[in-house]
Amino acid sequence: MKQLLLLLVFLSVTLSIQAQKTNSKYDAELAKKVGADDYGMKSYIFVILKTGTNTSTNKIEVDKAFAGHMTNMNTMVEAGKLVIAGPIGENDKNYRGIFILNESDMEKAKILLATDPAIKAKFLDYDIFPWYGSAALSEYLEASDKVWKVGF
Repeated sequence: MKQLLLLLVFLSVTLSIQAQKTNSKYDAELAKKVGADDYGMKSYIFVILKTGTNTSTNKIEVDKAFAGHMTNMNTMVEAGKLVIAGPIGENDKNYRGIFILNESDMEKAKILLATDPAIKAKFLDYDIFPWYGSAALSEYLEASDKVWKVGF
């Protein structure tokens, strides 16, 4: 009997330690707005942009493709499809930048990427992965737009 009582106490303590906590700061309206699951997370598409196969040095062609790349990124942000974008520093893998797309469907993400002039012109290529991260990522965009002083 004593062993059974000790086992019950042990199980009770173990279960209470492992019990999930509820978040006192939980905002149901915000969670719904950003598409959060119960853990505050959601599915995205993570893209690593890398150097493409086009090695042209034609400055006009290169400039046009990358100007279009920047414009396309702004278009995707305005459409709520691009949450994070930025260059990757010099590296030995030919990685150029990342995108986190507000999309969970791989085929839809590939359609979005096909709209990019630098990808179309093969100056950029990409590796693409499903990714699970904070649903609140899109909320940083409003603040992000208030901290840059000089644009590209």
